[in-house]
Amino acid sequence: MIRKFLKFTSLILAICFLGSLFAFSAQASDKNHTCLIYFTGIGCLHCARTDAMILEQLPREYPNLIVIEYEIYELKQNAPLLDEYDSTYQSGFEIPLIIFNQEQHISGDITILKNIRGIIEELDFNKCPLIDGSCQDFSALDVTFLPGYPKIWHQDRILIKLGPEGDSELLKKLLVGDNLPEILAGVEFKAIEPIEVVLSGKDVEFDNGILIGDWIFQWNGEGIGVPPSPMEVLPEAGIPPSEVAKPKLTLLKIASLAVVDAINPCAFAVLLLMLTTILVYSPGNRRNLLLVGLAFITSIFVMYFTYGLVIIKFFQVIQALTPAKFWLFKILGGVAIIFGVLNIWDFIKYRPGRLGTEMPLFLRPKVRKIISRVTSPKGAFLVGVFVTIFLLPCTIGPYIIAAGILSVSGMLENIPLLLLYNLIFVLPMLIIVGSVYQGLRKVEDVSSWKERNIRKLHLVAGVIILGLGVAMCLGLV
Repeated sequence: MIRKFLKFTSLILAICFLGSLFAFSAQASDKNHTCLIYFTGIGCLHCARTDAMILEQLPREYPNLIVIEYEIYELKQNAPLLDEYDSTYQSGFEIPLIIFNQEQHISGDITILKNIRGIIEELDFNKCPLIDGSCQDFSALDVTFLPGYPKIWHQDRILIKLGPEGDSELLKKLLVGDNLPEILAGVEFKAIEPIEVVLSGKDVEFDNGILIGDWIFQWNGEGIGVPPSPMEVLPEAGIPPSEVAKPKLTLLKIASLAVVDAINPCAFAVLLLMLTTILVYSPGNRRNLLLVGLAFITSIFVMYFTYGLVIIKFFQVIQALTPAKFWLFKILGGVAIIFGVLNIWDFIKYRPGRLGTEMPLFLRPKVRKIISRVTSPKGAFLVGVFVTIFLLPCTIGPYIIAAGILSVSGMLENIPLLLLYNLIFVLPMLIIVGSVYQGLRKVEDVSSWKERNIRKLHLVAGVIILGLGVAMCLGLV
């Protein structure tokens, strides 16, 4: 009897021991997450090569991987965090950047693509590296205390921070838990239409979404049976309420800068000199004047469009090498203010050939000499190619600002806006040529009007570009 009792007791103890061991193992597996910090930027060319892999592919490939993403170009509130992490981890400023711990951080698309899987498999488990230098298991991490506006990725799920309010434990369960309806039972939340999460080079779509506290939680797969309702996303989170708002603002800025460039007196002066030369060679031949004028304007349009592509590419390369985008608009706004003040000063105290507002005086004889040789549309086109180089000192200011604004987007997105800019730029030239061809105006009349109103043209250009510069510096546009 005693022997049977001892056997029964031993069996019970063994079961209890195995149960405890299983519970401990399960608890340990909950903590067995590989957590990393990922800095990226929308529009960064190198980030476009790593974003999809780091944020989509690897979290599905490694079931315990947690990626805390900080986007620093569109979400300017995140930009200072790159400097703070560097102060703590000496991780540098090149993006894309991945921080595992004090000893391990990798940056640059080539290095990341080559080494990331090996590091993840070697670590197997990694605590979340925090901005103060400490590290915490993801299971113990208070995600609501994470600075800035992170996005947290795990498998096919994402948490997006909009503000400070939220239940950290509940949010973590949603991210890594299994039964979402059970987790959300009795919890106050709002079902929403899932938003597209923008990466460099692509957008990520999700099947389901909810707003819970100041966080958006989105996931793929089975929903929770609650119909979505409309939602306005907090603008300070860097997620615009409407994807239409951003292009409109960009269109307004580009159009304003193009208008400033279009009413630049030095562009008028070169065109009028060209038309006068043609009339000397072919007096009364308005058809030849029309063809020469259009050829000259076409040449300027083509060359300036090409210059625009080159300048945009230059800005994109600079931004890919340094975390420049978050202060780029401030610098461009400052440059716009300088050009605005110079133009307004030309209204107050006009001086021909001021650098930045008109063609310098020492260049004008060279331009006249080149233009004086034009006798045909073909010659006008070729001359236009060379003349654009002389026009650059007095027209490049607004164009550089416009190119800087466009550089935050992909090159294909920029082409329509760049075409629009240059169309607005040459529009006054087209009007002048058309008016002279139709006999509505003489070249001398247009030239006389330009001289009488040159100060007013500077004033209009100065007010527009100064206002835009101040708005850019204040973050209003």
